[in-house]
Amino acid sequence: MISEGDTVPKFEISDANGKKIKSSDFKGKKHVIYFYPKDFTPGCTTEADEFSRDYKKFQKAGIEIIGISPDDVESHKKFCDKMSIKYPLLADVDKEVSKMFGVWDKKKFMGREYMGVIRSTFLVDEKGKIFKIYPKVKPAGHSKEVLDDFLN
Repeated sequence: MISEGDTVPKFEISDANGKKIKSSDFKGKKHVIYFYPKDFTPGCTTEADEFSRDYKKFQKAGIEIIGISPDDVESHKKFCDKMSIKYPLLADVDKEVSKMFGVWDKKKFMGREYMGVIRSTFLVDEKGKIFKIYPKVKPAGHSKEVLDDFLN
């Protein structure tokens, strides 16, 4: 996993509308990059819903939100439409960005091991430096925690 103080790795992947988004598009802006395992699952729905609920507060503070998962553009489009998500969800289908950030790793569920996204969040300053990392995020209350950490 990358560390606090590191620069955000360069990437370019598609959003829910198929538009290519680059990490450099957010240079000069404070932003949240959160990785989540899968659209329409309970934890991911909770997390997306809370970030959506607080989105205006993030915007008012000049903070962008970016969600990234291995789901494809079509899945993200449906998820954005159903959940009224206004911030970009990026389709990391090849898991390259997840690997760059170190969040693609072994997981365990009901005694079974498999590879997947470890739910994690990265807070990034205007210079593109990561100043806070939340590994293994619990979705409920996370949006408020992130906003509080940005504002304090």
